[in-house]
Amino acid sequence: MNKEELKLSIERTIKVKYGKTLDKALDYEIFNALSLSLLENIVDDWNETTELYAKGKQAYYFSAEYLMGRALGNNLISMGVYDEVRELLEELNININKIEEIEEDAGLGNGGLGRLSACFMDSAATMEIPLIGYGLRYNNGLFNQYVEDGFQVEDGDYWLKYGDPWSIRKESETQVIHFEDMDVKAVPYDMPIIGYGTRNVNTLRLWKAEPLKEFDFKLFNDQKYDEAIRLKNRAEDITRVLYPNDSTEEGKLLRLKQQYLLVSASIKDIIKKHKEKFGTVTKRLGELNAVQLNDTHPTLGIPELIRILVDEEGLTFDESLSIAKCMFSYTNHTILAEALEKWDITLIKELFPRILEVIQEIDKRFIAELKAAGYSGNAIKDYRIIYKKQARMANLAIHVGSAVNGVAKLHTDILKETELKNWYELYPEKFQNKTNGITPRRWLRLCNPELSSLITEVLGNEDWVRDLSLLKNLEKYVNDKSVLNKFMSIKHKKKEQLAEYVKENEGVTIDPDSLFDIQIKRLHEYKRQLLNAFYILDLYYRVKEDSNMDIPKITFLFGAKAFPGYKRAKAIVKFINEIANLVNNDKTINGKIKVVFVQNYRVSYAEKLCPAADISKQISTAGKEASGTGNMKLMLNGAPTFGTLDGANVEIVNESGRENNFIFGLEVEDIEELGKNYNPKDYYEKNPSLKRVVDALVDGTFDDGGSGDFEDLFDSLLEEGDQYYLLADFQSFKETEDKVFEAYKDKEEWAKKCFLNTCNAGIFSSDRTILEYAREIWMVERKSL
Repeated sequence: MNKEELKLSIERTIKVKYGKTLDKALDYEIFNALSLSLLENIVDDWNETTELYAKGKQAYYFSAEYLMGRALGNNLISMGVYDEVRELLEELNININKIEEIEEDAGLGNGGLGRLSACFMDSAATMEIPLIGYGLRYNNGLFNQYVEDGFQVEDGDYWLKYGDPWSIRKESETQVIHFEDMDVKAVPYDMPIIGYGTRNVNTLRLWKAEPLKEFDFKLFNDQKYDEAIRLKNRAEDITRVLYPNDSTEEGKLLRLKQQYLLVSASIKDIIKKHKEKFGTVTKRLGELNAVQLNDTHPTLGIPELIRILVDEEGLTFDESLSIAKCMFSYTNHTILAEALEKWDITLIKELFPRILEVIQEIDKRFIAELKAAGYSGNAIKDYRIIYKKQARMANLAIHVGSAVNGVAKLHTDILKETELKNWYELYPEKFQNKTNGITPRRWLRLCNPELSSLITEVLGNEDWVRDLSLLKNLEKYVNDKSVLNKFMSIKHKKKEQLAEYVKENEGVTIDPDSLFDIQIKRLHEYKRQLLNAFYILDLYYRVKEDSNMDIPKITFLFGAKAFPGYKRAKAIVKFINEIANLVNNDKTINGKIKVVFVQNYRVSYAEKLCPAADISKQISTAGKEASGTGNMKLMLNGAPTFGTLDGANVEIVNESGRENNFIFGLEVEDIEELGKNYNPKDYYEKNPSLKRVVDALVDGTFDDGGSGDFEDLFDSLLEEGDQYYLLADFQSFKETEDKVFEAYKDKEEWAKKCFLNTCNAGIFSSDRTILEYAREIWMVERKSL
């Protein structure tokens, strides 16, 4: 990259876009100008990649979420120009870190589902896989989170307030989407996904809902201003917010509209490009296009494809269903019933009755197939796509999809052996496992440049950034004190950086010399942040009683958002903050324990937390977490896992060794054995330490502001059966944390545990995962410019 040309481009862009000179530009203006100048450098490669991919079979990823994080730093890394650009900005007296920090995280996703999609897009570009992502361009993300008096408070996530220089609006490729009550435009915004170490630039296409007409001129002229823009507002509402509250019928209808807009626009786009190549829709549509449904949200794509092929392209229903069975595959991300979507057919009929007719026809034909195969009425009802006036989206995806995959070995085994056992018996050939992964570009090369440099120094080259399995070659240095010292010195530096960031953003001082025990993930009862909170409170009580208690200084950090309508999750946020208030303000414990709930946890915050972690808390109830990817990010950055044998934790322990991690609690088989005989009161009454911390919910120790939320948490454990086994796992958790404290005393052995986790994280690269999808599900080949 020519630095002088880039400088001139930045200056020119600021002049044209903002009417000022570079020395007068604000940080966000410099960010936009720099981003647009960099975009100009990759557009030719982007267009060539699109043309190259169009010549053969392509894969498409349909996802309601893409939790991309910030674009600038990652794109500089992928383009291989980070250092050059930093030097140029230094010459211009501009701090690159300030410019990176001004960028808002793209509000396009929420949790692991969206972050996985983002990693897959990065890996597909780097591995030169012809994969196009389809999603929605939400004006606002989930929400920005603040803590006031310990309570979570939500505000709009205005991520577009400074503009979006990394997207190109493609007005000419707009699709019109029909709902029974209105028609809207789906306008595509294309985001480049820049491959690392390749010229390939893949595409993430995001649809924005807009009205066909900006406003009704006659109504406006009649001074009925609100009515004049009513249809505009209703159209834009569809992509206004990620996952709008669906506690009412109106909310459910809006969610359905979101899902249909995504799949309808995307299917129409695929067919349009197919017809541009072949003139008409042929059976080759299914042979040349593979669609991956990321969870059940995009499952309406199946009936929408069939509707278009039958009603608009003149194919028979049989031909259309056959194409659908060839094109679609389904990734299951959960065994939780609440996440396997079911939609009341009255809602589907209200918005798109023809789609309901298509689903009913698929169901009818499926029932006939089952009867012909000798299935009886009782067995058939479990397979029904429409049952009790609900459309079961997972059933539709499994029946029509050519492949069904889980996202960790344990998760896939549970699907085959229990949760989807009937489906596995019917379609054993469809079931596969694709253990999740993370991109090493963002989660090591970008967020931990110090450790990246050490790895490159030790291995002698940077090939590991494209082939993470090469980290295994670091193992031979596990007894090299010089390497270990450098490794742990970097860990301490990342802790210092995090401490500085927490002080600036949370107003809380934390000690980099303390043990950083970190639990960061979406807030849900099964992820058991409450169990961690109970342990911290118990530890606090024990330190109060024994000031000489032999434990290292420890800082517990939480990062999590609770969905606005999830009352118990929000109560857990409040409880953690009540504990933090108690512990952090008690001078008698001499600062031995610190508790911090970081506000507005997001990708850019995770990029600071993961490299600084000493312990990775992954404590979901065994059998409930499909995979997890936070566990992989923390492992890659040298944090041993403190967790249950759940999700990908099982594979993490297999790779890095049980002796280098801290496993506790009931396993899946233990929970199955306990079954209905589990009585949480037995644990509560027999363990005084446990009883004390659980009672703290209701004995006046803490104040829930009169909401009754803490009493509800108490009841969930003792009156409703403690469905996530917090009380059963408490003592094991406590004993295992003691093992952490003991292990942490031996600095050399602790360093080895951390180092060996990094050495063995290679298998968890999303590059490996995406190549497995390409080879074993989509049947697409790598193509390089």
